[in-house]
Amino acid sequence: MDRAVLDGEDAGFGRVHVRKGTDTILGATIVAAHAGDAINEITLAMTNKLGMRAIAKTIHPYPTQAEVVKRLGDAYNRTRLTPFVKTVMEKWLSLGRR
Repeated sequence: MDRAVLDGEDAGFGRVHVRKGTDTILGATIVAAHAGDAINEITLAMTNKLGMRAIAKTIHPYPTQAEVVKRLGDAYNRTRLTPFVKTVMEKWLSLGRR
């Protein structure tokens, strides 16, 4: 996170566990200097039965240490491509490179 680098607190990580094939959040781990501030959004989503798609669609302020939650949502979105769609997209994009 850019803010963490600016604050000199750039050690840490975040991980969200979701039910396979869904965006249902089963749990999350955030290890960082301000993890308590960042985990609140995940807790709110779990309590209100919102999934990772809702988190990924949310506009997050920049730069903040809690931006880790936005990046977790972005990471979830990158995993949503099925192998077939991924193959089609790779072939389509490679045509533009020629």
